[in-house]
Amino acid sequence: MDKFVQETRALLGFQLTTRQITAFQRYEAELLEWNARMNLTAIRDPTGIRSKHFLDSLTCLPVLFEKPPQSLIDIGTGAGFPGIHLKIMLPKMRLTLVESVGKKLDFCRHVVNILELEEVAYFQARAEELGQQRGQREHYDCAVARAVADMPVLAEYLLPLVKIGGLVVAQKGGSAHAEAQRAEKAFQILGGRLRQVLPVEVPGVAEERFLVLVEKIAPTPSGYPRRTGLPAKRPIA
Repeated sequence: MDKFVQETRALLGFQLTTRQITAFQRYEAELLEWNARMNLTAIRDPTGIRSKHFLDSLTCLPVLFEKPPQSLIDIGTGAGFPGIHLKIMLPKMRLTLVESVGKKLDFCRHVVNILELEEVAYFQARAEELGQQRGQREHYDCAVARAVADMPVLAEYLLPLVKIGGLVVAQKGGSAHAEAQRAEKAFQILGGRLRQVLPVEVPGVAEERFLVLVEKIAPTPSGYPRRTGLPAKRPIA
């Protein structure tokens, strides 16, 4: 864990507190234990978890610290990546975790309870459903997603959930620039504007990593998101 603490400071400029270090240690222990019983993640060794999950999730932090969000929704969170990691670092932020697989959401609840994190909500649902729900639509300061869908599809999942003036942060690999270009029409229709495709470095991860940052500048038309499955089947193009 010492190396993880050093890399967090060197890479992101954040010195973890004793409480945060303890939280990440407990998170790691629970993830390893649960992963022995069920398939939460294909990465099962501590070194891989710290680099490919923990550090990778925390690459969102410098962007969020520019204007710390009061509320954040994590779509397709899986075992809590990146939402719970960001909540550890921004404890006052209201967090909503969305995951369609029940056992993964059960793990998230378990970890949040153990870490005694407050103001965390959960939905076992699809993003298309939430995006049309009163109380969820255009409700959040920030929406994040990691390894969920191609950017034109992801834009339709995330932008309807974000307030005007809010931000979408999509964690992407080497295809980030091409995906952002393909999503230009989707951004425009859904009320978004591409701000930046930001390269990030993660020690221990050979693949290229980027953040696609999309600002919400106008209301999303009421017809979006379309019904469940349609964004992925027929992406805006």
